[in-house]
Amino acid sequence: MSVAIRSYRPADAAALADLYARSVRGLGAGFYSPEQVEAWARTADAGRLHERLSDGRTALVAADGGDCPLAFADLEADGHIDLFYCAPEAAGQGIASSLFDRLEAIAREAGMARLHVEASEAACGFFERKGFCVTARRDLAIAGVAIHNYAMEKALSGAS
Repeated sequence: MSVAIRSYRPADAAALADLYARSVRGLGAGFYSPEQVEAWARTADAGRLHERLSDGRTALVAADGGDCPLAFADLEADGHIDLFYCAPEAAGQGIASSLFDRLEAIAREAGMARLHVEASEAACGFFERKGFCVTARRDLAIAGVAIHNYAMEKALSGAS
């Protein structure tokens, strides 16, 4: 499958909100209860995503040959990855890995010393394979529903 990694465009917002919700429901369901998955999936909102992804942070989209988004991610100026979602049908195909590698290259070029993320149970293994370490379990609530994720970080040795 041909995949291009490009910058976020405002016209992507609705498709990314849909991808986000499908990712949570499709990939999160193996790790969280149905109530947790639905509370989390309901946070997918095109308007809020657009605001976040166009606030100056690096925002990237991995799209297929027809420019349909398959994954998206962002990188804030302090090395925080706030959003990282892959469509369930694209999981396990190296698309998220390529997207992450691009983010990491951008972070290194910017001289960032580390990357950090709050990873779901579903994403924890992915980030571990990319060299992240868990620093803490985070217990939180989404719309009154208890859920958890993991604070993780990766030092970028050799950052310029």
